[in-house]
Amino acid sequence: MPVLVLAGFLGSGKTTLLNHLLHRSGGSRIGAIVNDFGAIEIDALAVAGALGDSTVSLGNGCLCCAVDASELDVYLERLARPSAGIDVIVIEASGLAEPEELVRMLLASEHPGIVYGGLVEVVDAVEFDDTRAKHPEIDRHLSLADLVVVNKLDRAAADAPRVLGLVRSLTDRAAVVPASYGRIDPEFLFDCRPNEERVGQLTFDDLHEHAGDDQGGDAHADHLHTAYDSLSFVSDAPMDPRRLMEFLDSRPEGLYRIKGYVDFGAHDPRNRYAVHAVGRFLRFYPEPWADGDGDTRLTQLVLIGTGLDMPALGKELEACRDGDAPHADERGMWGVLRYVQESESGQELNQELDQQAGSEPELDPDPDPELDD
Repeated sequence: MPVLVLAGFLGSGKTTLLNHLLHRSGGSRIGAIVNDFGAIEIDALAVAGALGDSTVSLGNGCLCCAVDASELDVYLERLARPSAGIDVIVIEASGLAEPEELVRMLLASEHPGIVYGGLVEVVDAVEFDDTRAKHPEIDRHLSLADLVVVNKLDRAAADAPRVLGLVRSLTDRAAVVPASYGRIDPEFLFDCRPNEERVGQLTFDDLHEHAGDDQGGDAHADHLHTAYDSLSFVSDAPMDPRRLMEFLDSRPEGLYRIKGYVDFGAHDPRNRYAVHAVGRFLRFYPEPWADGDGDTRLTQLVLIGTGLDMPALGKELEACRDGDAPHADERGMWGVLRYVQESESGQELNQELDQQAGSEPELDPDPDPELDD
């Protein structure tokens, strides 16, 4: 389950954005941890009607100072338990919180059922100059963000190009999305579930069906603006791990999300690798191939971002396909293993591949270098 951090200075429009997501979530159910700074939990009251018992409210202080990672796990456990039926969790930070600390807390979480979903920073386009002048730390917050929503552009239309350009200059490869009233496409942040009930687990293809397909028109015609670029890539040939890591390590500015599954063929014939990238965060999750997958093993990836040359990215991914080499490169998987979360199963995988290679891989001691700033 992805956990998103929604941050931004006081009055930037975080609660408005969260309420928008609640009403445009398709069939997905959102759980929220709402952190008000004051003793009266105004933001929590604003969303409680929509969320009901899917809200955890923390008032009278910043979450980054009030609890530690183990305490945060307690709140995440309440929302992530299967009986809650929640698909995505949003932590709405107070307007005075330190987003870097919240991200570190999530990355330090020991809860096995969650994954970091990215830092979304909301900017008030009207007050941006004054806010930066009074609070220069805002620049650092923007440099850490995976997605920046420049909000209230309806009130700053004449100045919009300058503000958007300035925000982009302060980010580090983050996607920058213009918005009014917090209206962004929810699929920037999470997979919208189909509204109709399903029996059993959703397939990869289910996640990309659009409700408008049976309306005879553009499936995206009713999206509330801020269009995004997306690319679906499918390959029945295995991917070369070295080439794919070169692609991932050099992914361009504006490429916000990568999700899907990778087949590394002979490099690891027992497992497929779920890949989850948001901004500069990257993780691989090896999972055994299901019985009967032997003849239908595919790499399936979806890329989402803004301002991207999607045809060029598609060609780059095609170049990552494995050639006709008869043997797997014994060290080829080492780059991938840097981004496999250390767990009991992950250690077993490392040991298995080490035995094949005959030596130890040099694992990156910090798989989240984006937080070293």
